[in-house]
Amino acid sequence: MNLPLALGIDFGTSGVRAAVVDPQRHLCWHHRQGYPDLPAPESWQQALFSLLGALPEAIAPQIGRIAIDGTSGTVILCDRSGSALTPPLLYNHPCPESLATVNAIAPAHSPAASATSSLAKLVWWHQSLPLDIWQRAVYLLHQADWLSAQLHGQWGLSDYHNSLKLGYDVGNLAYPPSMLGQPWSAVLPRVLAPGDVVGRVTSAIAQQFGLSPQCQVVAGTTDSIAAFLASGASAPGDAVTSLGSTLVIKLLSDRRIDATEYGIYSHRLGHLWLVGGASNTGGAVLEKFFDRDTLAALSQRIDPAAPTDLNYYPLAQSGERFPINDPELAPRLTPRPEDDAEFLHGLLLGIARIEQRGYTLLTELGTSPLRQIYTAGGGAANETWRQLRAGLMSVPIKNAASAEAAVGSAYLALG
Repeated sequence: MNLPLALGIDFGTSGVRAAVVDPQRHLCWHHRQGYPDLPAPESWQQALFSLLGALPEAIAPQIGRIAIDGTSGTVILCDRSGSALTPPLLYNHPCPESLATVNAIAPAHSPAASATSSLAKLVWWHQSLPLDIWQRAVYLLHQADWLSAQLHGQWGLSDYHNSLKLGYDVGNLAYPPSMLGQPWSAVLPRVLAPGDVVGRVTSAIAQQFGLSPQCQVVAGTTDSIAAFLASGASAPGDAVTSLGSTLVIKLLSDRRIDATEYGIYSHRLGHLWLVGGASNTGGAVLEKFFDRDTLAALSQRIDPAAPTDLNYYPLAQSGERFPINDPELAPRLTPRPEDDAEFLHGLLLGIARIEQRGYTLLTELGTSPLRQIYTAGGGAANETWRQLRAGLMSVPIKNAASAEAAVGSAYLALG
């Protein structure tokens, strides 16, 4: 049976998006919706089922593969049947009490050595849950893992993108020996390569949503990597800058770079490496001073070629992750000119300089040479910002082919 279409589903922080593509990567259908007003993970499950229920009758039977991405570091502790034993801990939930244990066992330069990592949350659960609840724990799953299992019915599986922050060694494709034999090791998921086929949808899911019984579910990924896959970047030296509430850069490289002293780590992407970091600068800083309409109007008044003496380091509050890893770094937002357009010029240029500094640092540390940048996120629509960035960078800057992470997950499903 020929099932040519692939479905990608993106579980973001603000809502759920879906995309169906054909083998030529043409978009056949897209859909977006919010989360129902229910506690997680029930809201995730209901959103997933609602989305599947929205599939057009002409498309659903032709879907051959499904991939789901979720927010990195969002985890859930389950019993043998996959039922949640406690509310999920979200991607930004810190567990500083776990850091001493985590730092002693996490691989060197791993993003698992963080208070918000999946590993820190697992250690915290083991340390703090009542014994009767912990004894029922069988699976530690990421958001994408748990949602995928709703479709294929196999619990205890993850992918090496989501599992990087769990301490999984993506170089050796194994958990490090320091993590095995721990009192919580039994709940660690088995890790697959993103895009590997896990199995077919259950007969109940196929019947409920009009899917073919031959439809397969593949191991998923994180929302940020799905966004990279959607961008059009494909060769070493291709990079994606995401201009959202924060500034995230990722560079596809033939060499792995991990440097936690700069907030840099690498995801495995097949035989290549996706190297990058996330700065606390970005749209959240701009929104402290201007609403969206004002930003657009002021941007029109800025001459990107005009010089400015303003030398800002725009942060919404103290603390930076990349390219300077300093939790105490203070914002630099003065002096403020009387003209708001001049002030915005300085802010946009300051963010662009941080982006430039980030890419310069990556290449200095040994990544593949930067050859072009794709732009994603809300900031991609600001032409003035693009011209300011182009004036600093020595490579072409273009908008991403798609800004939807769900499209990237659909590409992952296609293989």
